[in-house]
Amino acid sequence: MSLLVYLDYAGIALFAATGALAASRKQLDLIGFLFFAMVTGTGGGTVRDIVLGRVPVFWVLNPAYILICCIVGVVVFFTAHLLESRYRLLIWLDAIGLAAYCVLGAAKGLAATGSPTIAIVTGTLTATFGGILRDLMANEPSVLLRPEIYVTAALIGAGVFTLANSLGMPLYLASACGVVAAFAVRGGALWFGWTFPTYRHKPGRHPDDVM
Repeated sequence: MSLLVYLDYAGIALFAATGALAASRKQLDLIGFLFFAMVTGTGGGTVRDIVLGRVPVFWVLNPAYILICCIVGVVVFFTAHLLESRYRLLIWLDAIGLAAYCVLGAAKGLAATGSPTIAIVTGTLTATFGGILRDLMANEPSVLLRPEIYVTAALIGAGVFTLANSLGMPLYLASACGVVAAFAVRGGALWFGWTFPTYRHKPGRHPDDVM
């Protein structure tokens, strides 16, 4: 379990950093940084725990997660101005956090239910929901609306981990496979612009035109 705890803390810290970076782009005060860091860092895991019926949720049982988010928020508040491109760092940190958190979420879903399907769903939710909340609060274009592959990377990472675990691989090896798979897909999408074919037919009409 120590490896999963490490992935949990790493995912929290990385997502908290992306939330704080989003706050820096909006030029918020320190409290705004802390709020963005905490919501982004804990959002995906909170949804996962609620879906699995695990209440109180993880950060209520272990306040260390809140402290991690606060520390990261403070550090980013005093250092974000040193970065040349905060948005570029944001999306790459998000990619690393996604890779770590999809495995952690899948492991917790598998432990709670024993179902590979639920494990993949909880892995994907854990890895993506925090970033979605961050972009919504910051009024930034959602990662879901970016052309590069995003949710699919979390699906693949969670799926690879679940498959490797079902084949009897050691936890550290199954986790490494999932993390590498997710980051390879998301990193490749950012670096090479990988996308899926989009809907090319006539778009839907505006609701005002229908009524």
